[in-house]
Amino acid sequence: MVKLIPVQKPDQILPKYRNTPIERLFLYHNLREKLPPTSIHAELLIGMCMDNRKDLIIPNEFAYIIRGAGANMHGNEFEISYAIAVGGVSTIALLAHTDCGMSHVSEKRDSFIRGLVERAGYDSDKAAEQFDKYAEIYQIGDPIKFILAETARLQGLYPKILIAPLLYKVEDDQLEQIVEN
Repeated sequence: MVKLIPVQKPDQILPKYRNTPIERLFLYHNLREKLPPTSIHAELLIGMCMDNRKDLIIPNEFAYIIRGAGANMHGNEFEISYAIAVGGVSTIALLAHTDCGMSHVSEKRDSFIRGLVERAGYDSDKAAEQFDKYAEIYQIGDPIKFILAETARLQGLYPKILIAPLLYKVEDDQLEQIVEN
């Protein structure tokens, strides 16, 4: 069972996130706390989808951000390790989001092929070949289940790092905490 916990006031932030960069992310983004001009160095790594409907309210230099289709961090392990080892971050926020196109990418085969042919000058066979080769890799299914699995995978790679699975609601631009019971 999965529970979504909104943050509309500070006391709704889960105790395990208090006094961490995750708490500050909620304070800045959801609660619109005044942003400092800079945070001097990155405190957080954020993994999120490339979707253009998501825009975080955070101070300059607060976070490294890796964007990938569906917030899939596979193939970004070096960047994550670099942010930890060299950048000094000890916290990761993984953001799933509502209405994610990668949830049902397999349903978009025809529009994908047509779009590559019309906009990029692809041959339709080459466009179909690309879709068939990659669609299954990028299909994430349920975004919340996927981000929980990705959290567990990364936690196995980085056991000393705090990793928070979060949901970005594109309907109201709010972040919610995801808790697995």
